[in-house]
Amino acid sequence: MRVLIAEQDHPLYAQLLRDAAPDLEVLTSGDSAELSRLAADCPVWLGQPDLLATLLRQGHHPQWLQSTWAGITPLLADGLPRDYRLTRAVGIYGQVMAEFVLTYMLGHEREVLARLVSQVERKWDNRMGQSLAGRKALIVGTGDIGQSVAEFLLPFGVQLYGIASQGREQAPFIEVAGLDQLGRLVGEVDYVINLLPNTPDTHDLYDAALFKQFKP
Repeated sequence: MRVLIAEQDHPLYAQLLRDAAPDLEVLTSGDSAELSRLAADCPVWLGQPDLLATLLRQGHHPQWLQSTWAGITPLLADGLPRDYRLTRAVGIYGQVMAEFVLTYMLGHEREVLARLVSQVERKWDNRMGQSLAGRKALIVGTGDIGQSVAEFLLPFGVQLYGIASQGREQAPFIEVAGLDQLGRLVGEVDYVINLLPNTPDTHDLYDAALFKQFKP
């Protein structure tokens, strides 16, 4: 079985794949022309969707594409073939996104940037900052990644609310409402964390009318 890797970090992916499955024939290149030549006779592709989409536009016909991203938007562009099996990366981005969100929330509450400015100016900054305990956060998109973000925030005493395609009961959220309730909930929380997928249904969802309903 031959596998083509189309990925910015292709040497790392190639080594990991060879270590995990020595019997696979792993093909890859950092040269776009060489990558296209290899793709012509390779049934399985693994890589980032923007590079995979470029290969599809060149007329190649894989049997299976494995995305290294959680999102697959470049592969959904008009005019691209879809006669192949497509799988995406799940279960690996939750902690990364949760750490990113938590970093900014703590930085905001503890006024980290303002403190750094004071430090650079050699001024003593005795501001106390605030705590995440008791803050309300709305996670818009309570799938795999949203669930991980919620579980990271829970020990900090954050009150968790969610938005999904349809309302449902889901721990550890106090409430998970349908998308039609987004306007109501954004006005009741301190943080809005958008984790929705990029689809036609989510385009322009955050417009001027919705932002007017946010807390100041």
